[in-house]
This record gives sequence, C-alpha cells and structure tokens, in this order.
Amino acid sequence: MLLVANNIHKRYKNGEATFLEVLKGVSLSVAEQEIITLVGPSGAGKSTLIHILGLLDKPTEGEVLFDGENISTKNDDAISHLRNKKIGFVFQFHHLLPEFTALENVLMPALIGGDTIMTKIERAKSLLNDVGLMKRENHKPSELSGGEQQRVAVARALMNSPKIIFADEPSGNLDTDNANQLHSLIFELREKYKQTFVIVTHNKELASKSDRAITLLDGKVV
Repeated sequence: MLLVANNIHKRYKNGEATFLEVLKGVSLSVAEQEIITLVGPSGAGKSTLIHILGLLDKPTEGEVLFDGENISTKNDDAISHLRNKKIGFVFQFHHLLPEFTALENVLMPALIGGDTIMTKIERAKSLLNDVGLMKRENHKPSELSGGEQQRVAVARALMNSPKIIFADEPSGNLDTDNANQLHSLIFELREKYKQTFVIVTHNKELASKSDRAITLLDGKVV
C-alpha cells in the first residue's frame, strides 16, 4: 500500500481542561493509482484527516505510513522534504501567487525543492498543456477564469512528480461545468501519470465515479 493510516486521533484543546476530539480512531489505506474520495457532512473531520495524511499536520495518536516508512519517526525537516518531493496538494481556493504567471506558479514546487527553472521549464509547459492552458502560460491569475486558476493549481501539484495528490474540495468553488471539467481532468491525469488521488468532496457525482468513497461521520469511518 502507498499510504496506511492506523488509529488516527486528533484532539484540540478547548478551554482549560477539555479537548475537542475531531478524529476518533480513523484507519484506512490507499493503493497506488487509486482515486479515493472522502465524503460526509461538514464537521465530520475530512479536512483534518487529509491534512494529517498529507503531512501538513500531525495526529495526536496513531501513525501514518507513507511508501513503507513510518512518518511518526521522522523530524520536521525530513517531513518537509518528503512532502515537497512526493506529495501534491490542491485546495478549494487555488492559492496561486498573484504576482507570478501561470508558468511561474507551476514551477514553484520545483524551485522550493532546490531545482533551477531551466531544468524544469519544459515539464511545467507540458503540464500546462495537459490541463489545457498552454496558451495561457504567461497570464497572471487575475487574467484567468476560476476554472483555469484551479487547473493551474492541479498542474502545480503535479510539478515534482508526486506519488500522491491530496485535494480538499477542489471543485467546491466552481460552477457545474467547470467542476465537471476538473473531475474529468483528474481521471485523465490518473491514466497518463499513473497518479494517485485522495479527494475531499461534497460532489456526489465525483464520489460515485471514484474507486472508493470513504464516509466520515463524527470523526469516524462509517
């Protein structure tokens, strides 16, 4: 398995003596090239879980095994390096840097990872072509539609050839047409790059098309 979560708990302090328990013993596994959706009502713990699986946050209890390694034994620098090289993220809001072009935004993970622009620019252009935006590479986010901005974010997530992409409500801010285009793109990219996706969504159609839909309710898998 590419990713295994064992008995994940997440608690936040809420006042002096009480704790808010968001996740209550979640266990799941993800195989390579799977498209898995996490579904359930707001407040069920989906975003908290995806942040822990994507190594943006640490569980209060439990362990995450990524590509056979127990992440709980690694220090922050090692986790940051792993996250940059092997994990991609797409969020509900694109989080593109407004002063940079689409091409420069796609290149950003490579630059953070220490690569030079010249060694990665052809890959970035190829990814923009994959998401249908080759002719928009020199446009800044303000010059792109919402759907185009989100496709740039998808290309950026693919930049470092990650093992897995986590997406938190990636189509939640899009109209129906752009949402459907984005969903189709995800499946196309899975086929082309043998990519794995874990997606938090309220979109029932996307959930029905995924390989597995995992339902969270009150911090537990049901």
